[in-house]
Amino acid sequence: MNILEEIIVNKRKEVSLLRQNYTPASFSDAVFFNKETLNFQKRNDRLSVIAEIKKASPSKGIIKKDFDYFEIANVYYRNEVDVISVLTDQEYFQGSINFLHDIAKTSRVPLLRKDFIIDELQVFESKANGADLILLIAEILSAEQIKDLTQTAYETGLNVLLELHSAEQLEKIDFDLNKIIGINNRNLEDFTVSLDTTKEIANLISDKNIIISESGISSEADVRFVKKTGSAGILVGECLMTSKNIDEKISKLKEWCRYES
Repeated sequence: MNILEEIIVNKRKEVSLLRQNYTPASFSDAVFFNKETLNFQKRNDRLSVIAEIKKASPSKGIIKKDFDYFEIANVYYRNEVDVISVLTDQEYFQGSINFLHDIAKTSRVPLLRKDFIIDELQVFESKANGADLILLIAEILSAEQIKDLTQTAYETGLNVLLELHSAEQLEKIDFDLNKIIGINNRNLEDFTVSLDTTKEIANLISDKNIIISESGISSEADVRFVKKTGSAGILVGECLMTSKNIDEKISKLKEWCRYES
């Protein structure tokens, strides 16, 4: 059993517990459930920047020891990132749905809930806690599950970032339904990272879709490489969490992301 399979076994247990305590209707009166969704907008002047709030990971352990998710969100607001991604998985990433809920109270940009979503109840939970987008991972879902969870998200007012890690997952995807596609450069079996993953998979996707390159992006050379793949944005987490000066790192990333005139 690899780490992804282990995570999904644990996630099924979490969902079972969630279902013991909630139904979709349970979330309908939540303060954020009827809040107008902030939509992700593709930029014309530069690659979009999705900045992640991430305390730990299965491969690296604790990434940021002095972790204050609310302060990190304020840094991201101050630097006008395009989307804030919030890790909510507790067991493997030391995240929490409460992080998302608290940040949503002062949200100025779209919030992405990043977790292992396998059940529609998690979609309702996401909306109720202030998400504007949710992450769906093609590797852990069937084609039917992707379709059903995406439609549930749309019905609740959420958008979807559909992530894949290999070209083998492309056949599962209805690209007319799922417009925003994340290509994760991290191999989920051995955790190696290669930006060539974005290059290879992006060539197989229509330019009508919005492609986000995820993982392994930290330098000007990395950003320059991603630009050439036709991606519309980058998702960065670890390079920000490990930076001694997050303000400065975001400023550099945004400058590197600008298109040449």
